[in-house]
Amino acid sequence: MLSKDQTLQEQFKIFYNEHKPKNFEDAIEKFAIFGGVGWGEIDTSKESYGLIKKLILDDYSYIRNDVNDITTGAPLYHSLLSAIAMGDGKTHSSYKRAKLEKDVGDRAVEELVERNIIRVEKPKKEFTSWAENETIDNKLYFTSPFLRFWFAFVSPLFKGIRDKNYEEVKKRWQNRETEFSNLIFTQLSNELIKKEFSKKDEILEISSYWDKKIELDIYAKTKSGKIIVGSTKYTNAKVKKSELTRLQELCKEAKIDAGIFVIVSKKGFSSELKTLKGENLKLLTLKNFKALME
Repeated sequence: MLSKDQTLQEQFKIFYNEHKPKNFEDAIEKFAIFGGVGWGEIDTSKESYGLIKKLILDDYSYIRNDVNDITTGAPLYHSLLSAIAMGDGKTHSSYKRAKLEKDVGDRAVEELVERNIIRVEKPKKEFTSWAENETIDNKLYFTSPFLRFWFAFVSPLFKGIRDKNYEEVKKRWQNRETEFSNLIFTQLSNELIKKEFSKKDEILEISSYWDKKIELDIYAKTKSGKIIVGSTKYTNAKVKKSELTRLQELCKEAKIDAGIFVIVSKKGFSSELKTLKGENLKLLTLKNFKALME
């Protein structure tokens, strides 16, 4: 059922080639739901909830058995996975949402990582506003977009789905649809930046950045020692110059000496921001995602 040991970019490329979406907006939105799993051909131009109902909810019992084979079906695991899927992915908040003590949560994370269901990302600590004795949470991410969707919208609402009552799922989806796609957009943006920059100055590491005070969607180091910082905007508005100012202020607060800023936008940029584009500011849009298909 699930793709094994494939990077997110590999999963996205397979999804794109299998389902041939008409544009990258459709590709990202449907990949956030169905990615990482082999399906029949999906018409990605169709409205998302209709596809969810037809391909997932109506086939709930069959898919549930497949998911349980992967997770063992243990309620502890399912509680934690739903907490990760619905929250910010940080360990402390995930354990709290799942009502787990830290030692129990830590053991569950180890086992779920071994099963290749989630992966752990550790915070950066080279230079930051951290105090010496400060502890910053790890972040937990699903290895498959579909499993994240399942544990956000299906597993917690299984009683209604089992009884063919999908209203609660529909309502939750309508309330969170855009927000839900944002994480996948950010993760794919990191993959895109890795590909785009490595042509000239190889990226040695790239991830998000977080400490107690600030969060950044994109943080990378290149072979030549440059630091790249950026943000992703999955909204229907053009990004303005104020977003660059915000990134600069966050870097100052975290004592990050960023050499290059990158902003990735679903709907493009204001004229004022575009005039600032150059060696120190890169602006990427959905059309750039074609590079992930190479």
